[in-house]
Amino acid sequence: MKHGFELLNDPFLNKGTAFTTEEREKYGLVGLLPPCVQTIDQQADQAYENYLTKADNEAKRHYLMRLFSENRTLFYNLFSKHLKEFMPVVYDPTIAPDIEYYSERYVDSQYACFLSADHPEDVETSLQNAADGRDIDLIVVSDAEAILGIGDWGTNGVEISVGKLMVYTAAAGIDPRRVLPVILDAGTNRQELLDNDLYLGEHHRRIDDEKYYEFVDRFVACAERLFPNLYLHFEDFGRSHATVLLDKYKDTYPVFNDDVEGTGIVTLAGILGGLNITGEKLTDQTYLCFGAGTAGCGIANRVLQEFVDQGMSREEARGRFYLVDRQGLLFDDMDDLTPEQRPFARKRSEFEEGTDFGSLLAVVRAIHPTIMVGTSTVHGAFTEDVIREMAAHCTRPIIFPLSNPTKLAEATAANLLAWTDGRALVATGVPSDDVTINGITYRIGQANNALIYPGLGLGVLASKARLLTDQMISLAAHSLGGIVDTTQPGAAVLPPVSRITEFSERIATGVAQEALRQGLNREPVSDVQAAVRTLKWTPTYRTLDA
Repeated sequence: MKHGFELLNDPFLNKGTAFTTEEREKYGLVGLLPPCVQTIDQQADQAYENYLTKADNEAKRHYLMRLFSENRTLFYNLFSKHLKEFMPVVYDPTIAPDIEYYSERYVDSQYACFLSADHPEDVETSLQNAADGRDIDLIVVSDAEAILGIGDWGTNGVEISVGKLMVYTAAAGIDPRRVLPVILDAGTNRQELLDNDLYLGEHHRRIDDEKYYEFVDRFVACAERLFPNLYLHFEDFGRSHATVLLDKYKDTYPVFNDDVEGTGIVTLAGILGGLNITGEKLTDQTYLCFGAGTAGCGIANRVLQEFVDQGMSREEARGRFYLVDRQGLLFDDMDDLTPEQRPFARKRSEFEEGTDFGSLLAVVRAIHPTIMVGTSTVHGAFTEDVIREMAAHCTRPIIFPLSNPTKLAEATAANLLAWTDGRALVATGVPSDDVTINGITYRIGQANNALIYPGLGLGVLASKARLLTDQMISLAAHSLGGIVDTTQPGAAVLPPVSRITEFSERIATGVAQEALRQGLNREPVSDVQAAVRTLKWTPTYRTLDA
């Protein structure tokens, strides 16, 4: 066991002023702390008072990150008491400027692992050094090519891996000692980083695909060998790599890509929640995606699979899907389609010759969608004209402007409800205030992937599943969508973040049961609910010898 300042500087073991008199004597802490011994609740109250003195969310995040660096248990104890309040501060949208200025503000590595494509021979040593003897069950890895809505940020994107793991622990109780944030530095194409002497990543443009995939292969193989129970979460990879990597590993290891799968799961859950409110069938809907990148295509694929699961042929289901990207509506004669876009591309023969499909309004006017999902990062793209045109042809339009942060959102919830006289069923990608129209208060669901991925990961780990399958993912979406209170006027299509710990356990139990039903558990699991609850970590101080 560590002693003295070494113990105080270990965030996994540090208790600060909560070290008892006996512990202070035993571990060489006498005289290193103020004499008063506090409880963790007293420490959390004190920390929250300090938090409230900060001028804005950026300052609040910096305070919380300092606490995270010093004392993980206290940080998560505080986080668990203010989950809804802290989520947008610790993660999206407040994390964005900290990513942009990560190198200039660098203070602490946060126990992350930094891997460079320039030194692939160091991958195994780096992972071992970062784990420092800990058993690792969960890695969140990013190459930071497509961070949130702000693009390519190279090594600065390590903040995403750190932040995502914070949510796993706060929402699902994943033990913070058993997680590892990883950044894959494959270069950056952001010139301002390459020209910045303070940038801490490799100063060259992104490497070509052959070297890139060799580097990622080395990392995945090494991580899975070193950590045999590993669940691997890919985050914010670029559109040309995200789906390729998922397809490459998903039938071999338990892997998850949040952009390809996570956004799709939570969006599907929101659609199912909306249809629970209207009483309509999914197979009667017409789906429009605006922004057909990694997230947009991932969502479309997940919703398409649900059409198929509900009895429609895949070919017939594709006929209900329309994808709009930079080129306008996607057609099969375009030569710049990605592999993910091509299955959804339409034939020009379906429409009258000369029909304009260059604008979103023109597409909406032509196809009359009942569901419209925005992942374009084009601020204000869902204009009043577009929304009124959509609402003229369906009773309860389902409209999800999911781009984030706020400055990139396609529309606000308030405008969408105003332009549809309260008829729209809305979920947003960022937190939204309630909206009151005609005496009814509408609660706005946030299509935050945090609603789904912590419970999904907990279920995979609790069941010791060797793969994450489509059936497990579908079950997670149905679990979340089924929580909507359809009897409440103005009900949200998704449950609130404030209940995330409750439904994360519900999702985990369902996912684990499905893993066992499919025979994917690597070890026997006799009681799924017990396995989930046993795995969950609680932020309370433990005896150091335990």
